Amino acid sequence: MAHHPTAHAFPSALLDMLAGHRVTAVIYVAASLGIPDELADGPRTSEHLAQRVAAHEASVRRLLRALVALGVCTESKDRRFELTAMGRYLPGSAPQSLKPFVLFEGQFLRQMWGALIDSIRTGKTAPELAGVSVEKTWTLQGLGTGTPSVFNEAMVAITRLVAPVVASTYDFSGIRQLIDVGGGHGELLAVILNAHPSLRGAVFDLPLCGDGARRHLAEAGVSARGEFVAGNFFESVPPGADALILKNVIHDWDDERSAKILANCRRALGPTGKLLLVERIMPEVVDESRADHRAVVLADLNMLRGPGGSERTEREFQDVLTQGGFTLTRTIPAGPLDVIEAACS
Repeated sequence: MAHHPTAHAFPSALLDMLAGHRVTAVIYVAASLGIPDELADGPRTSEHLAQRVAAHEASVRRLLRALVALGVCTESKDRRFELTAMGRYLPGSAPQSLKPFVLFEGQFLRQMWGALIDSIRTGKTAPELAGVSVEKTWTLQGLGTGTPSVFNEAMVAITRLVAPVVASTYDFSGIRQLIDVGGGHGELLAVILNAHPSLRGAVFDLPLCGDGARRHLAEAGVSARGEFVAGNFFESVPPGADALILKNVIHDWDDERSAKILANCRRALGPTGKLLLVERIMPEVVDESRADHRAVVLADLNMLRGPGGSERTEREFQDVLTQGGFTLTRTIPAGPLDVIEAACS
């Protein structure tokens, strides 16, 4: 008699995880076609959507069914599709739109992860395996993609989600001048300046970020208190601030490069200056039941495959901060990230 696995024994959870790349593809294709943008104003039929996005109607309906199954859309009895609360993060017009990050993940990161085995075997990043230095990659601001705007817009989208939590969680009241080191287009600084009207600040990043940062600071209404300063944090960091903040910067780099950045930060600060790192903290022991643990270990592999850094435990942060001339004073949970505060040694 043939043996048939029971429902309990069938590895459904494992198969679901293996199909994760299909989920990414479904959400990416929908966002790339602009389907969530068309649904932003209300329910639509698959016929209407297919016409609006210039796609095959029967195939669009099949894609919409997948979006329903994923919880991105709902379907009514009259066969009209509508965005769910989760799906409302996908239109480009949404206040905290994740569309730019979906396009970046689906178009570029998904391809890079296809050759993760090469990075595991060699310890080298995708750019390094292609003969491109990590520094050159970041000068292009696109993890080797050659499309700086896609990368920068994706980073702004992610920062837009966490910036309000950082601004409300950490006490900035004792700080007069704040510099966001590696601040890109200034999303984090703009939110902090708006939340703390007595604060002044600057975004410090490569020159190619200048136009985007100045425009964003102006649109946020804080250009009178916020400016852009061009430079390279491997060479120096501007002096004069009471505190420096670096969001998801140190995780991009190995210990040697991170220590160099931190040492330049230390030289820019006075003896009472503060350093704030906004990062994920890797747990000492991974708990498979915790979604945040899963997120951080996958982010860690993304660093291995992409820029070459890592997600660090609190003890590893202490070590690299010490190398840079700082002492870790405390960590403050801020949503999916933590604010790691350090004092000058």
